[in-house]
Amino acid sequence: MCFAVRKEVFVVEQGVPEDLEYDAYDEVAVHVLAVRDDGVPLGAGRLLHGAAAAGKTGGEPGVGSLGRLAVVPAARGLGVGVALVRAVEDAARARGLTAVQLGAQTHALGFYERLGYEAYGPEFPDAGIPHRAMRRSL
Repeated sequence: MCFAVRKEVFVVEQGVPEDLEYDAYDEVAVHVLAVRDDGVPLGAGRLLHGAAAAGKTGGEPGVGSLGRLAVVPAARGLGVGVALVRAVEDAARARGLTAVQLGAQTHALGFYERLGYEAYGPEFPDAGIPHRAMRRSL
C-alpha cells in the first residue's frame, strides 16, 4: 500500500518517473503507512538508517534519512503528514538514532520547519523538483 500512495502522489501527480521513485533502498527501509479506519491508505513515508542512509547523511552514524513522504490529495490538511513524520522519528529513536535528515521539496519547507526541521545548504534538484536539505535532532 505504501507504493500505491507513492505512485499516486509522486508518479501520477508530480510526474516523477517510476524508475526514479522506486529504488533498492525500499528493500531495507522502515516503511510507515497511514490508513483510514476502513483500511484505505492515506499516506506513506520511509526511514533509511545505517549503511542505507550513509549516502544521504554524509555517513554520519546516528543520523537517519526520512524520505518518500507522501499524502494523498484527499487527506491533505488532516494531520496525516505530521503523524507520518512523527512515526518515522519514533522508528529512528527506536533504532538509537539521534537525528533525522531529509530532502524537502521547497514548497514543503514551512511544513517541516513547523515540525522542528532546519534547512541547510543550497537548493538542489531531485527528479526535476527543487529541494533543500533539512535536519532535526531527536
